Amino acid sequence: MTVSEGASYAPAPMPRPVVEPGEFVFAAMHLDHGHIFGMTEGLLGAGGTLKWVYDPQPERAAAFAEKYPQVTVASSEEEVLADPAVHLVAAAAVPADRAPLGIRVMEAGKDYFTDKSPLVSLEQLEAAKEAVERTGKKYAVYYSERIHVEAAVLAGQLIERGAIGRVIQVMGMGPHRMGSPETRPDWFFERAGYGGILTDIGSHNFEQMLTFTGSDDAEITSSAIGNFGHPEFPELDDFGEANIALSSGASGYVRVDWFTPEGLRTWGDGRTFILGTEGYIELRKYIDVTTDNGGGQVILVDSEGEHRIDATGKVGYPFFGELILDVLHRTENAMTQAHAFKAVELAVRAQAQARVLASAPEA
Repeated sequence: MTVSEGASYAPAPMPRPVVEPGEFVFAAMHLDHGHIFGMTEGLLGAGGTLKWVYDPQPERAAAFAEKYPQVTVASSEEEVLADPAVHLVAAAAVPADRAPLGIRVMEAGKDYFTDKSPLVSLEQLEAAKEAVERTGKKYAVYYSERIHVEAAVLAGQLIERGAIGRVIQVMGMGPHRMGSPETRPDWFFERAGYGGILTDIGSHNFEQMLTFTGSDDAEITSSAIGNFGHPEFPELDDFGEANIALSSGASGYVRVDWFTPEGLRTWGDGRTFILGTEGYIELRKYIDVTTDNGGGQVILVDSEGEHRIDATGKVGYPFFGELILDVLHRTENAMTQAHAFKAVELAVRAQAQARVLASAPEA
């Protein structure tokens, strides 16, 4: 089937701004991870108004303000949190600092939107849950490999419409390129800072397994981590994998690593394989190797044949508009709080019980 024929599955229309200028005001702070730019772009595209930026390193805030000249650079975190006009604070702090920051944000009467992984331990999870319950505020999570990838958005729509029947297995591959280690911050190599590879990168995949199978819980049946190629960083996991049994009856597998070779044209060949009772879907999210197709490829095989759909520009990123409306109307359409927390709980549990396959060899 051609691309145009594959598109006859009629994905939902591209989203438009859901609010008028000034109706939804947000701030950005603690810019430790580059995902803050994706988070900001998503909220702006859905009609949000960016008012403040704050970072303890003034040069990072200045660089952010250069990209978004409408923003005001705050002198402190407290200046942002004291502004009654701010509905939501978006942040991409060091992973270990995300939960304490989120609690401060919620206690100040704002909703919180954090980069993944939203926390790094079960103790932080319990503290975040308690703060959500106590304050009535949201602790939203940027699980970007689903909510900010059109191929994944389209896959979710196809599954909801029964395109492959009941989902019985999801396999997610999340390879990443290390690049030059000297460009990475110190916390990137410290277990206490990043939480381990299954907590950090793997949280994306646990979230997708819950979503695509329609599950609200899961059990980690096995997990493993290793440092195979970075002896100079003994606390770094450069490989991780896990198997889970989902409450829907489906199974899931995730593999994440830091071994993307330099020859690949992008940072990682992220793939997801979704098996259903009446067909299967493969997502080639960021690149379609050996072709010029680009990323955003959805490959669907069903009773009618083989379909390749380029999702680029077809479905957009509805999460951000839904999140804005959830904040304004106190609904849970973008992602439920229970789902956001369950995904990271699974990631943390998988990391905690992981068997160590290999320690880095001596340099």
